[in-house]
Amino acid sequence: MTHKAGYVNIIGNPNVGKSTLMNALVGEKLSIITSKAQTTRHRILGIVNDDECQIVFSDTPGIINKPAYKMHEVMNQFINTAMIDADLILYVVDITDKQPQEETIAKIKESTLPVFVLINKIDLSDQATVEQQVAFYQTQLPDAQVIPVSALVKFNMESVMQQIKDQLPESPPYFPKDELTDKSMRFFIAEIIREKILLNYKQEIPYAVEVAVESYEESAKMIRINATIFASRESQKIILIGKGGTSIKKTGTMARVDIEAFVGKKVFLDLSVKVNKDWRDNELMLKRFGYEA
Repeated sequence: MTHKAGYVNIIGNPNVGKSTLMNALVGEKLSIITSKAQTTRHRILGIVNDDECQIVFSDTPGIINKPAYKMHEVMNQFINTAMIDADLILYVVDITDKQPQEETIAKIKESTLPVFVLINKIDLSDQATVEQQVAFYQTQLPDAQVIPVSALVKFNMESVMQQIKDQLPESPPYFPKDELTDKSMRFFIAEIIREKILLNYKQEIPYAVEVAVESYEESAKMIRINATIFASRESQKIILIGKGGTSIKKTGTMARVDIEAFVGKKVFLDLSVKVNKDWRDNELMLKRFGYEA
């Protein structure tokens, strides 16, 4: 029996639902999901296995056309690396987005890889708009397969998976068959905490902070986790903590509930906040947070 395996790179501008799509395809929540743009900061692999194939999905950050920090430059490098590794590109667009992603389309045209254009969030639209968008992307990328989907309600996900399998090259698996991702437990815990920050705080706060898991100690009944939220300014630290510590307590409680569901065990989570004003441009700090191309 022949075996297929390949890398499938999921790309698109921020806030098109890439992370929801990734999680729907993998069947697990690996990428954090919020309504805010630039939620994904890292390249996250999600691995799907069956007896005949292995699909390595790669969720990358949204393309940042004007990087403001070294962090943004590394995020764009994640995208470039994923393009080099890929056997297939899933280009995700938002049915509600009226502005075509010209820079991304130009980047895809430079590639010789097979491309699926997935028009996401069609549950928020109507048939006429869907048909119009399908025709537009068929004109822009005539060699691509254009597929309307809804990652949220899992519409057309099985069809997409089958078409991906049909495109994969013959190859032995790249990862052990029981692996789900290439990321560590600490990475996902930090991402869960960061997701709650994105949900609980407004304006620049979610974009000016990063999370580091300082310790992870597991016993038979409980996991004790100490994590630090790094902010860029003292004023942000004050907002993160909140009056009498109410804000940080709310964030910690929400994160703990999700972490317990993720690890399947009781969790004691201790959060603290520190200020490092230049962390987004500090190479040592960026390496600590996993921003290495």
